[in-house]
Amino acid sequence: MTTLDRPHLYIDGQWTPPASSETIAVENPATEEVLAHVPAGTAADVDRAVAAARAAFPAWSVASDRAQVLDRLHTALASRAAEIARVVGLELGTPLKIAKAVQAGLPLTVLRSYADLVLPPPETIGNSTVVREPIGVVGAITPWNYPLHQVVAKVAAALAAGCTVVLKPSELTPLVAFLLVDAASEAGVPPGVLNVVTGTGPVVGAAIAGHPDVDMVSFTGSTATGRAITHAAADRIAKVALELGGKSANVILADADVTRAVKVGVGNAYLNSGQTCTAWTRMLVHESVYDEAVSLAAKTAGGYTVGDPFDESTRLGPLVSAAQRDRVLGFVARASARMVAGDSPVPQKGYFVAPTVFADVDPDSELAQEEIFGPVLSIIPFSSDDEAVAIANNSKYGLAGGVWGSEERALAVAARMRTGQVDINGGAFNPRAPFGGYKQSGVGRELGVHGLAEFQQVKAIQR
Repeated sequence: MTTLDRPHLYIDGQWTPPASSETIAVENPATEEVLAHVPAGTAADVDRAVAAARAAFPAWSVASDRAQVLDRLHTALASRAAEIARVVGLELGTPLKIAKAVQAGLPLTVLRSYADLVLPPPETIGNSTVVREPIGVVGAITPWNYPLHQVVAKVAAALAAGCTVVLKPSELTPLVAFLLVDAASEAGVPPGVLNVVTGTGPVVGAAIAGHPDVDMVSFTGSTATGRAITHAAADRIAKVALELGGKSANVILADADVTRAVKVGVGNAYLNSGQTCTAWTRMLVHESVYDEAVSLAAKTAGGYTVGDPFDESTRLGPLVSAAQRDRVLGFVARASARMVAGDSPVPQKGYFVAPTVFADVDPDSELAQEEIFGPVLSIIPFSSDDEAVAIANNSKYGLAGGVWGSEERALAVAARMRTGQVDINGGAFNPRAPFGGYKQSGVGRELGVHGLAEFQQVKAIQR
């Protein structure tokens, strides 16, 4: 056992022994060593957590100091930023530089934004006053790839809205969620407002999704699991918000700055070792600059040093697990396209995949249609803007995308892409803008005022 072990669950403001003595081993994907053990929660643990959240809801839903509590939570979490980056580096393998900026920095920005959004003023429509009220008890089920950001995006919004929460973090990367709990306890978040039950999806996740006293389920993860959660919540007509998969297109038009578009595009596809739902994993390139782009992409991929997340020279860490590594390598092995990068050496120990680029990819192939969730980039040529739009929209997903070219032309292409967000010429991610997808990429939005609204009911009062 190590100092990272967490033997208890967090329920009703206290560290509570779980109902079962079974535990889950948390692995370091860079070394294949066990880092820690956490409780394998049960349906009985979920029952206790939901009961605590239900009991805490009446007071928290009308609490006038929610903004102050969230402000204190931000301060307490910010003081743990270095530890957050270290823990995510250990349990996920994110290179430390990225872990500091993204895995620790982004959730702090999101938390700060929700502390500023508490208690929006009512809206007047004719003789009606429209008020927003908290939806109730929220079950939050979060993924392993951005283990604190995805938690904060749900928990901070729910708490700002006046909801109480039962959180199930991913069993692959649960440790950083306990740092949030430590910060919440220090900040004086009232008992029962935030509860954490670790465990597997089929046990704890299913118990949350089907619980009669959970008013809303907010889930981020695979489309298949999102579908199952929707079915589980349907019998009681509970609200479901889903942030699911993606297969985003990065469209490089004929008049684009090809060098910058390709370098930024490769970086986007490889962020977090490609384990990013918004990753631009399909690079669509106009035929007039196609050969140049392919050559540059291969060269750029070759510059990604693979290795120890805590080595400052590392740009690409491991995948989260052996199963994920093997899944990604299966896609690579089955691919019929032309591989132009992917044979660089990787450490023998750990779940590493070399940065890979395929050219001349068939837009209808598995490589171009399925979410791989690893450092694998597909390059596809097109001959016109219309064809680029058709290829970009040829997907069951619609989460993100990019367009490069003269602004007017790029905006025209972006307007026709069926996706939740599009970056023009490398436009920066905005953590206050709505985040979510079209089609099988999900239902609902996260972040900013749109994310807050997901956790609220709307009431009209006439007079």
